[in-house]
Amino acid sequence: MDIVSIALIIAGLVLFETITSIDNAIINAEVLSTMSERAKRWFLLWGLLFAVFAIRGGLPWLIVWLSTPALGPVGALTATFSSDPLVIAAIEQSAPILLIGGGTFLVFLFFHWLFLEDKNFGIMGERFFATKGVWFFAIVSILLAGIVWFALDKNPLMAFGAVVGSTGFFIVHGFRQNAEQAEEKMLHSEGMSDMSKIFYLEIIDATFSIDGVIGAFAFTMAVPLILIGNGIGAFVVRELTIRNVDRIKKYLYLKNGAMYSIFFLGTIMIMDSFGISIPFWVSPLITFGVVGFFLAKSLREMDTPAGHLGSS
Repeated sequence: MDIVSIALIIAGLVLFETITSIDNAIINAEVLSTMSERAKRWFLLWGLLFAVFAIRGGLPWLIVWLSTPALGPVGALTATFSSDPLVIAAIEQSAPILLIGGGTFLVFLFFHWLFLEDKNFGIMGERFFATKGVWFFAIVSILLAGIVWFALDKNPLMAFGAVVGSTGFFIVHGFRQNAEQAEEKMLHSEGMSDMSKIFYLEIIDATFSIDGVIGAFAFTMAVPLILIGNGIGAFVVRELTIRNVDRIKKYLYLKNGAMYSIFFLGTIMIMDSFGISIPFWVSPLITFGVVGFFLAKSLREMDTPAGHLGSS
């Protein structure tokens, strides 16, 4: 892997991590506004280290290790840079299981947003799908059945991976619903201590970081690159939390860009798991293209005198 490839992958990871964590930055900023200056500094320093090394670094390493136990903990960290034929064979054997599970998770996440979540309508068709929320459960059930059916013919463990991915989605979704309730409690409860708020913020951050961690495998299987890219992205999100979160809220369609990126990356992971070769540069370029499109649309909306024309 040459330096240009590494730079492109890291740049894509940074953008993807940043764009998928915008909601997290907004929640952090709102809760931090109710805390003391000392607690804010503690969270922004030590919370960042925890977010980078424990979550965005530790989780992808753990995923690779669990999907390929034979590598061991050190091998899981360095496997994709190894020239050992046995290591390469182990990665090639387990990668489809990891990719199909992660891809299923991301595609489910996109459809949940499309059908059930509040949004600013960025492109044609989104308003229609938002009125058909009951379809979400039918769509993802049929989709899972189809993925499992074709995966069984290729590798039964891939079918199990897809089921694990769908299960992971519903578990994470449950935690996020609880996180929303926790945010309301933190914003309106005067009796909650700063340490309790910091604890809740770390849990919320962990749930929101899962999208970025799983999506990172659409860019690379190299854990060190994921750690660098997602770590820089986490730092950017913390900076947004401190400085520019009010401005970020004015970009109405950034969330749309994040979710369509998630859909495309999830699709790429599923295709890759079935042996359809996708060049490494496709994921970064799609991410930059999709986010750039919705960023430009947000800027045009900000320049429109009426403003908020696409709001739900």
